[in-house]
Amino acid sequence: MSIHEVFMPALSSTMTEGKIVSWVKSPGDKVEKGETVVVVESDKADMDVETFYEGFLAHIIVEAGETALVGSAIAFIAETEAEIEQAKSLANSGGAAATPTSSPEPVAATASAATPALASQNGSNHKEGRLVVSPRARKLAKELKVDLTTLQGSGPHGRIVAEDVEALSNKGKQPAPAPAAPVAPVPTSAPVAPAAPRTPAATPVAVAVPGQIVPLTTFQNAVVRNMVATISVPVFRVGYTITTDGLDKLYKQIKSKGVTMTALLAKAVAVTLQKHPLLNASYSDQGIVYHSDINISVAVAMDDGGLITPVLQNADAVDIYSLSRTWKSLVERARAKQLQPQEYNSGTFTLSNLGMFGVDKFDAILPPGQGSILAIGASRPQVVATPDGLFGVRQQMQVNITSDHRIIYGAHAAAFLQDLAKLIETNPQSLTL
Repeated sequence: MSIHEVFMPALSSTMTEGKIVSWVKSPGDKVEKGETVVVVESDKADMDVETFYEGFLAHIIVEAGETALVGSAIAFIAETEAEIEQAKSLANSGGAAATPTSSPEPVAATASAATPALASQNGSNHKEGRLVVSPRARKLAKELKVDLTTLQGSGPHGRIVAEDVEALSNKGKQPAPAPAAPVAPVPTSAPVAPAAPRTPAATPVAVAVPGQIVPLTTFQNAVVRNMVATISVPVFRVGYTITTDGLDKLYKQIKSKGVTMTALLAKAVAVTLQKHPLLNASYSDQGIVYHSDINISVAVAMDDGGLITPVLQNADAVDIYSLSRTWKSLVERARAKQLQPQEYNSGTFTLSNLGMFGVDKFDAILPPGQGSILAIGASRPQVVATPDGLFGVRQQMQVNITSDHRIIYGAHAAAFLQDLAKLIETNPQSLTL
């Protein structure tokens, strides 16, 4: 008998359980090796999970919306149609699936591991002779009658995403869909799960009712674990006041070109970190880890609860216009829960900005695995004494850095903030170079 278990994969190093967002395949459907069969919600994103075997999805153990521990069985795959009923009987009896005795690693007959649905490292959207396509893009291509083999994917590692299908359809290279079924653009205001016939496209937000206990979401549980992990780290905090008149003027000049204030601040911090590699470092049992790249994480609150930190990789080396485009894409995909792990877990320094809420100043909690996080408050007009002994009005913001005191000391953090202020106050134009 050739019946294989599909296990809940570990999609991140901290993941202990996963939630089934949707089953792309239904019981009885034919599945090909490497084809996406289920979408799983990890700590921070929805990930396509592939099968290593050809056959038929015989039985689903964990339905959409339910959770399962990492490594537990979530479905059975039968290699032939004749074995589907055997798999159902096996599931009903609570037994384990039998695997071929010739297989040296029976656990390998499962869903894919930590990076599902990724194409080859050269950026192609073809993987071992097949296309790597998101479930939503595949459904949309079918509706719009788009030939997926003609597309080059713009997603991570060349993956074909829904926007690629829409772009080709809008150019008129393929027959247009029927007028009665227009396809709306993906909203960025709420998380969107990959399409599947068995579940809604988005997870509804729990409504708080007085006196009721609302369970934490997967995202919120991930935040809990991360914050608890930082309690044992000895930290200190240093505050600084930065005048932003020059930065505000620059922002008004280039805002129309798509530049965001978040990208400007991230760029300023990254450039300053070039002079202060210790602030970009992190602690390990072996010593201080000096990172080769300057990757700036920026905290983003999710609409359905939880927090995610999309990463602007190599922010010191990327021009401000490309950085801004990247940031907009990261935020859109973060809220649609479509980020790949390396896009939210590769940060070396974090920014947390509450200035848009009018917050004057606050302290941020140090993220696990990093040495520092910078909390940014609102820029406000302040009456200040000028160098000539008069009074003037200047735009100023309060920043507070939280650092790991095992490797970073007060003088290090103060020197970093001093150089950051000098860059923003006297030479903000250099951020556009």
